[in-house]
Amino acid sequence: MKPSEAMRIAWEAILKNKVRSVLTMLGIIIGVAAVIIMVAISAGTEATISEQITSLGSNLVFVQGSFQRGGPGQIPTGGLVYDDAAAIQDNVSGVVSVVVEQNSSETVKVGDVTLENVELLGTTTGFPSVRDMDIAEGRYFSEKELERKSKVAVLGSTIAEELFGDENPIGQTITVGNTKLVVIGVFEEKGLVGNTDFDSRVYLPISVVFQKFIFNPFARFMGDNIRMVYVEVDPAANLDDIITQIELLLIKRHEVTADTADFAITTQQDIIATQESTTAAFRSLLAWVAGVSLIVGGIGIMNIMLVSVTERTREIGIRQAVGATPSDIRIQFLTEALLLSIVGGLIGIFVGVGGSYIFGLISDMRTVIQASSILLAFGSAAIVGAFFGYYPANRAAQLDPIEALRYE
Repeated sequence: MKPSEAMRIAWEAILKNKVRSVLTMLGIIIGVAAVIIMVAISAGTEATISEQITSLGSNLVFVQGSFQRGGPGQIPTGGLVYDDAAAIQDNVSGVVSVVVEQNSSETVKVGDVTLENVELLGTTTGFPSVRDMDIAEGRYFSEKELERKSKVAVLGSTIAEELFGDENPIGQTITVGNTKLVVIGVFEEKGLVGNTDFDSRVYLPISVVFQKFIFNPFARFMGDNIRMVYVEVDPAANLDDIITQIELLLIKRHEVTADTADFAITTQQDIIATQESTTAAFRSLLAWVAGVSLIVGGIGIMNIMLVSVTERTREIGIRQAVGATPSDIRIQFLTEALLLSIVGGLIGIFVGVGGSYIFGLISDMRTVIQASSILLAFGSAAIVGAFFGYYPANRAAQLDPIEALRYE
């Protein structure tokens, strides 16, 4: 039997029972669409996390402290202090900038305008470079202002508009808590990155935040504790060499060993690799769960094809009587099963791609459609159709012509 003839006969058989054929394909459609949508959701989540990590800046090394509390009445020990950041800047070659951040929140007032729970971000002079933020008006604070604990502030674009409207904020005074600060600059709009709204912050020298907004009774003995240091590395420098320098410097400063270090050093690549391995495992799990739908769809095809063989037993006998070989009968029914799975797979692709797009529009989760998931889902549908269609096709091919002709 020619392939074209087998296709024609199979297609006619499918069209004779349209409703049954659509219901048979439903399992394949759902399975293919589920694979595409679930992989798209997983890939979107992975892409979002990667962008958030990258948005912190480029060529960064993260030094995080492990702060430990002592017993009752004891001074806390371990972790990073503000002076560690200065030591890294001064003693590690290949470092472009070192940034420390410290958050707080206060009420901010200007004239009749009062904003409550405004996020304050105390940081250092390298912040705009590391976080890839540009000044729209005015300037950023200097190293001298940082050292002198000058009461100056740089505003995010949104907070500047809320406080001053169309007025020029440069040189104006704002009251943060009980402290008056002079506005020296306004950042260009950066927008929302992850859960952080960079435009709704007030940026201050970190020394001012330590002095005015964060109380630390142990600072005079140990220094101001910080959670993390962001180190911007020269792209031409050897990253591993810089990490080693930082590690040796902090081990010496903290009087610890490599095994008892009270800090950890990671890079953006380390964080991205960790989250990629996690999301990859999650994506594989989702794909396998969705793949179960394909197997269920395949079982449905086998079931309907067995019913079809029974219904068309007399037809099979007539075909054999006029010269059709068992191979011709097998190819005919196998082609029908393949057509059901392929058509179902094509419909499933449209449903999956459309569903992924709509899900990304109506939900907070990002979706990224992967071409590999489309090929995988469609290929799996075809294989499922061939696998589950073979048994009914082979059963039809093995029917005895005489018994088939007698079948009522």
